Amino acid sequence: MKHTVVMTGASRGIGRVAARDILRRSPDTHLVVVARSGADALAAELGARGRAVTPVEADLGSLDSVRSAAAGIGGRLTRGELPPLRGFVGNAGMQYTNALTEGPDGFEATFAINVLANHLLVRGLENRFVSPARVVITVSDTHFGVFRHNMGMVPGPVWAAPDRLARTGAFPRPGTTRAGRTAYSTSKLAAIHLVHEYARRLPAGIDAVGYNPGFVPGTGLTRNAGPVARFAMRRVMPAMTLTPFATSRAAAGRHLADLVLGATEAPSGSYVDRGRAVPSSAESYDRRREQELWEAVERLTSVTSERPAPVPAA
Repeated sequence: MKHTVVMTGASRGIGRVAARDILRRSPDTHLVVVARSGADALAAELGARGRAVTPVEADLGSLDSVRSAAAGIGGRLTRGELPPLRGFVGNAGMQYTNALTEGPDGFEATFAINVLANHLLVRGLENRFVSPARVVITVSDTHFGVFRHNMGMVPGPVWAAPDRLARTGAFPRPGTTRAGRTAYSTSKLAAIHLVHEYARRLPAGIDAVGYNPGFVPGTGLTRNAGPVARFAMRRVMPAMTLTPFATSRAAAGRHLADLVLGATEAPSGSYVDRGRAVPSSAESYDRRREQELWEAVERLTSVTSERPAPVPAA
């Protein structure tokens, strides 16, 4: 049966691989790609050979832009311009070289893109899903904060009150690359906390899972880094995919597609490390922190209680 999957982060890296794989393996999927720029060209490329792809332009750093995108997609679903919604993939992510980059809404840009944008899209589409459906949020094993998971390249998360994390300067020496990477790992821990909350709060039949692709050299994640770091990620680090310490883009994209298409078994609330569900860090299971974060992101994104009526199952 034809159905819709909404996806961010399909422009490059593992997202592009996953988008192609989803469309190839599931001809009934109508993929809605949400991208800041070039959405039309991306949709045209992915939609070759008659595959159904719809572009939606949105700046994930701007809450107004994300809110408008969610409303637009919801309207198309209501009018029957898109088939029933059965999936959302929040794959877009950003890592900056500092913790001082501020988005248009006054929020620290890493937190805005990696946490708030996903939350707005999930909440904006929540009552448009038709069961069974799956929400997949790309997270990171950097949230463990130990060498085995980050090889010393990314500092572990440093948790604080969510209102603090959402603003610039939340970490020591905020103008440094280390602070920017700390903001990244902390945002990914926050995303796992929210996956747990989604699993508890989303309507029955809508699963929520976090996906860890592992360390994937050669993606666009470090595009805001300096020239030496960008060169290393593009030209040197890809050799690590020949070892157990890194994952190729092809493998990471395939694992993401498997999860979206239901080929990987993962109960709601799971943390999926590449191809299998495993426990996330002990720190990530903190019910009080998760509730505090939920309340904060609801307030920061101005999510209202006025939701459209649930879509009946097809």
